[in-house]
Amino acid sequence: MDEYRKSNRELWNNWARMHFSSPTSNYDVATFKAGRNTLYSVDREELGDVAGKSLLHLQCHFGADTLSLARLGARVTGVDFSSEAIAIARQLSDELEIPARFVQSDILALPDVLDGQFDIVFTSHGVLGWLPDLRRWGEVVAHFLKPGGTFCLVEGHPFAHVFHGEPGVLEVRYPYFEQPEPLRFETKGSYGDPESDYESVEYYWSHSLSEIVNALLGAGLALVHLREFDFLSWQMGTNMEQGADGYWRLPAGYPPLPFMFALKAVKPG
Repeated sequence: MDEYRKSNRELWNNWARMHFSSPTSNYDVATFKAGRNTLYSVDREELGDVAGKSLLHLQCHFGADTLSLARLGARVTGVDFSSEAIAIARQLSDELEIPARFVQSDILALPDVLDGQFDIVFTSHGVLGWLPDLRRWGEVVAHFLKPGGTFCLVEGHPFAHVFHGEPGVLEVRYPYFEQPEPLRFETKGSYGDPESDYESVEYYWSHSLSEIVNALLGAGLALVHLREFDFLSWQMGTNMEQGADGYWRLPAGYPPLPFMFALKAVKPG
């Protein structure tokens, strides 16, 4: 596990620097600094009005979404295991004079370094595959929610992760259910900066939809709803096309398939 965690942390430290500073990065930091809200429409719908609420953002990367939530009036705390990402997030918070707290921690060990409970816990878009233990993840989410608090998750659909996408072809290549060992990928560039020459190794854990839901139910949360979508916030397959709304979809001729889901749960109390 240490080998996997070390490799992924090195990967994300490099990706954080690339996504923040590279001229070819898709993150478009300049427009964010100028006031652009980086949250996707589905995120905004799931979260609702966050003004005046305390919000914990798990796996926040370099904090653009976290600070966008602060601009909407939330009292935010962002967490990521990448030291580079957290350093950039703090830099942005100071530069833009947006109040926020940022904590560097492995998510599964967060109760050891962070106190308090929150009205909302939020995480989104490409987060769960980096976590080896969803049972523990569910416990962490429940630990930080106030009684009556809300958890919101927007994520790529596990069904879509079984496919390897090439132009005109969707090939089933990867497991849907959890496996003893993570998948290993040798990658060049990143999802946020595909033009980069940076080469890396990433380790990724498969999690089924039932595993995700049961991790939260097992931690004592109550499911409010589960929504599924035939689009995604990033280009998972090379034949996907981006619409005017910013989401990626399969081209005409394919049947509707689940590519993203949104889940809301509450902590009884």
